[in-house]
Amino acid sequence: MGRYRPPAKKGSPYITPEGKAVLDKELDFLWNKRRPEVVKALSTAAAEGDRSENAEYIYRKKELGEIDRRVRFLSKRVDELKVVSETPAKTEQIFFGAWIELEDDEGILLQYRIVGPDEFDADRGFISMDSPVAKSLMKKLQGDDVVIKTPGGVINYYINRVQYRAFGV
Repeated sequence: MGRYRPPAKKGSPYITPEGKAVLDKELDFLWNKRRPEVVKALSTAAAEGDRSENAEYIYRKKELGEIDRRVRFLSKRVDELKVVSETPAKTEQIFFGAWIELEDDEGILLQYRIVGPDEFDADRGFISMDSPVAKSLMKKLQGDDVVIKTPGGVINYYINRVQYRAFGV
């Protein structure tokens, strides 16, 4: 018997319009394109006879289960999400959806965007509003110094820029 694990805490229900479009596109692709392909392949594999040793049948059955699980999750999650598209009145202050340019003590520049947990993508600089870094930045102003506690220690940053559209746009 496994150890008890409490259910994972749900992330914030906020999402940008771009993030919502990505989730809608994924849901549409899985339900209208990928799932019918897998069902057809599963039915073809099932017609080949003995299913107990049919690797294609077993694989497609697992794949269909994964698709159905993801479709169920996305369907529920999309209904819960609140799309935040308006720009705040104080555009020099950091809120959800802000693009932020930070400078550390050594002059290294970092750019982040604060997004909902469903849009998190470290490679693109999208950080979840539920993350410790984003929580430290929220409601700070352009020109402020901010101290961020990380597992590696404390880091000081200066907030160079705050804007509500991508840098360079």
